[in-house]
Amino acid sequence: MIVLFGFLLILGAILVVVVVASVLASVFAIGVAVAPVRKVPFRYNLRNIQVRWKTSLVAALAFTIVVCLLTNLLGFVKGMDRLTEGSGVPGNVLVLADGATDEAWSNLPTSSVLQLPRDLQLLIEKNKDGEFLATQEVYVIGTHVIPNAPAGGPKRRFVQMRGLDNVRIAAELHKIELESGEWFSSSGVREIARDHNGSTVKDTALEVVLGSGLAKTFGQDVGKAALEPGDVIEMGRRYWYITGVMKPNNSAFGSEIWTKDRTVQELFGRQNSYNSYVVRTKDEATAKQASKLLKEFRSERAMNAQSELEYYSNLTRTNQQFYIAFMVIAVVVAIGGVLGVMNTMFAAINQRKKDIGVLRILGYRRWQILASILFESLVIALVGGILGLILGYLITDGVSATSIVSSGQGGGKSIVFRAVVDATVLLTGLLFTFVMGAVGGLIPSLSAMRLKPLESLK
Repeated sequence: MIVLFGFLLILGAILVVVVVASVLASVFAIGVAVAPVRKVPFRYNLRNIQVRWKTSLVAALAFTIVVCLLTNLLGFVKGMDRLTEGSGVPGNVLVLADGATDEAWSNLPTSSVLQLPRDLQLLIEKNKDGEFLATQEVYVIGTHVIPNAPAGGPKRRFVQMRGLDNVRIAAELHKIELESGEWFSSSGVREIARDHNGSTVKDTALEVVLGSGLAKTFGQDVGKAALEPGDVIEMGRRYWYITGVMKPNNSAFGSEIWTKDRTVQELFGRQNSYNSYVVRTKDEATAKQASKLLKEFRSERAMNAQSELEYYSNLTRTNQQFYIAFMVIAVVVAIGGVLGVMNTMFAAINQRKKDIGVLRILGYRRWQILASILFESLVIALVGGILGLILGYLITDGVSATSIVSSGQGGGKSIVFRAVVDATVLLTGLLFTFVMGAVGGLIPSLSAMRLKPLESLK
């Protein structure tokens, strides 16, 4: 094990040295290309690329594939980051049971803000009607049998349900608005008429509001763009009447079903218990102060309080794991791109030995030859890389996907999110292209620089 670790350490050090040397050499090559000094004409490099267009095209396509893949992977990671960052509201305090890191594993009794000490009550904001901005929420994972499931595909999916004691206060707390329809009623039930063996029968459905992402997912099951208010879905041998659909927003709530707390408690055996409390304070600093007081507050059950931003920040641990895995994949694929451009440049040098000899006899120095060959490698890499960025953006940006964010302690949330290819992702891809072109062109450039003029003309 020690020998393996030492080998990996040495290999890593060598790679770092090669990358740093390549970047420095590339900066030097670009500096020479744009500086007002005597240098190998740029049109000479372009002509060589044109003459060897087949091998140059293959090398450029290798960069296109690698950078397109990298853009795709980073776009999905960025989309998950945006979603978890947008789920927490500054000033909100999330209260879980002591020891719970995810609300799925938390269990709290029915409570009230009025049971808190006076100094804590003063930190909680009120709405325009004088009501405390505080809610009790019960969170469960339900199973939905997929209608018209394709052969060989999944037959069911897990969906998140959130039961709320006051849906309007919860919407204000989480900054959720409706795109269409209305919030479910205080009773949480609705009389419906449904088809049964060719005849219409009356039945009772439970009222729900769907997140925009989930409305689209359910809609695809029945051949619609998205479900709408008035639609009915069947889940857990019960019918659910959709009263409203949330506006698209950058939060995990777009992947949830909201309904009456009593409904969830009765169906999932959680009578008189909740998973979390959420309260609104003035700002993030006040939220941290309230969290500390809630942890110190002695009630019938110990509590773990934290700001909502901190809670959702912890859920990005999965994103970090994805990022590391994606980067490992990208590096492995990048090695192929580097070897491709290296092979292209070695072949070019072998075919141009006499040209390089003539350039040396004409008075061009070794460093000018190195800069010329390395700059040619960078041109091929950048052309392929920029094309890869364009393709990656067109293919990835805005694409919907489903994944799981987790705190790493056994809990997790299935979420629908959109991939995001922003300036950071594009700049990362461009930097990756630059480094690959530099590494792939450095060794062939050093080889060309060492050619002796007279020997190369033989």
